[in-house]
Amino acid sequence: MTSANSDKNTRTTGRPTLNEVARRAGVSPITASRALRGITTVAEDLAQKVREAARELGYVVNPAARALASAQSQAVVVLVPSLANQLFVDTLEAIHAVLRPKGLEVLIGNFHYSRDEEEDLIRNYLAYQPRGLLLTGFERTESARRMIEASGVPCVYMMDLDSGSGLNCVGFSQLQAGATAAEHLMSRGRRRLAFVGAQLDQRTLLRGEGFRRALQKAGLYDPGLEVLTPRPSSVGLGGELFTQLLTSHPQIDGIFFCNDDLAQGALLEAMRRGVKIPEQVAVLGFNDLPSSAFMVPRLSSIRTPREAIGRRAAEQMLTLIAGKVVEEPVQDMGFELVIRESS
Repeated sequence: MTSANSDKNTRTTGRPTLNEVARRAGVSPITASRALRGITTVAEDLAQKVREAARELGYVVNPAARALASAQSQAVVVLVPSLANQLFVDTLEAIHAVLRPKGLEVLIGNFHYSRDEEEDLIRNYLAYQPRGLLLTGFERTESARRMIEASGVPCVYMMDLDSGSGLNCVGFSQLQAGATAAEHLMSRGRRRLAFVGAQLDQRTLLRGEGFRRALQKAGLYDPGLEVLTPRPSSVGLGGELFTQLLTSHPQIDGIFFCNDDLAQGALLEAMRRGVKIPEQVAVLGFNDLPSSAFMVPRLSSIRTPREAIGRRAAEQMLTLIAGKVVEEPVQDMGFELVIRESS
């Protein structure tokens, strides 16, 4: 017969306990806990026995109980503005690949480009005492900033850089990326250059600002050739905005789209309308999504290091969780101009 203490939770809640899993697998509760958390120091044969025992018993880890026992959870919260954008999916995959083998759970929050929604997510997740926060960009509500600061939870910011803030961040210069886009199109002899931006988060606006500054420096900036909309970025919207631009400004000879899906939509619409790319209009995208290399014509784009950013941000987080100081708190991962047929 089992002891009253070891099976107390089973009888009162009807749910199997970690102790039962450990007994069935023939290991200690500590080993069982480490195996279920995916910590790689547990021998694979023992980890397999623990996983099989958990499946047979229908055991589910109780994160609230774990946090209560250790005064802290084993979760790292990652907040991104979209799960529809391949950019963030690639970043999340890289984060998971670094943190999961260390026994850390990755909790994902999607705030749909809404600062208020992000604030709510931060408030809710901080109640679970996470080990760390991985946040996208620097733009958020003042209330969210205060909560993060007061929590004392280690935080790493992704996708943008701020060398003067004293924050841990991993990304690249959005301003420089926009300037590089303008310089590339100008190097192709284009002089009537447009910028198309959707969603209008801070990073999109910074890319537009970099593009604008480069054109102003060259004496080619025309404010009438900027198309900005808060609507979600999509292939369909790209075709629509391309048509709008060519109708109102038929003299345009180059367009920088803030995202590849918009640029892809422009290429498809150009094909329908018989507009020759790049002979009539050069088209440049941003992020270099996998499908861009297979468009007709193949889409030129600025490739962003989304996987590298996720991996490095997660590595910074591990350093902070270990109570150490990150030697290079601001890490510029750069970007790459990928020139194909569309420009």
